[in-house]
Amino acid sequence: MSASRKPRSIKRWLKYKYTQLMRAPGGPSIVALGFSIGIFIEMFTLPTYGLAFFLIFPLIYLFRASFAGALVGFVFGKIIFLPVAFINSKVGGAVLPHHLRVHISFLPHWLNHALMLNLKLIVGGVIDGLVLGAIFYFPVRLMIKYMADKRKEKRKLRRLSTETKPLTE
Repeated sequence: MSASRKPRSIKRWLKYKYTQLMRAPGGPSIVALGFSIGIFIEMFTLPTYGLAFFLIFPLIYLFRASFAGALVGFVFGKIIFLPVAFINSKVGGAVLPHHLRVHISFLPHWLNHALMLNLKLIVGGVIDGLVLGAIFYFPVRLMIKYMADKRKEKRKLRRLSTETKPLTE
């Protein structure tokens, strides 16, 4: 009996969290800003070996954004990261000076090369993350606002239908 109940409770929990996100205090702009911060941070998390994730907390606090929205954006960023990583590397290579080389004398050559590649990914990820965050802010805000307006309209229609029902004698 508990096996058939568990998927329903997970589904219910996800629906509850979705509802909380849609009704977040501060409105759609706060959630969309959090989503943008999450995407921005994800674009350079891999080359920093996950340490960039800790930047979410001060950025959320600084911009007064939604933490839940940032986590959703972070997860979405993980999904789109692989195709974007190639672009991050190219943008980082174009921005960094061509004569720049990472050379730490006691490290093997292949590790110095890996550090240079990570530097390109970090620089390109910051630039691409800013661009993606700015691009995704407006559609996410509009989508959340649309969902909230749709919910308000549905509640208004439901309220009007109960008020206009004639009393039966």
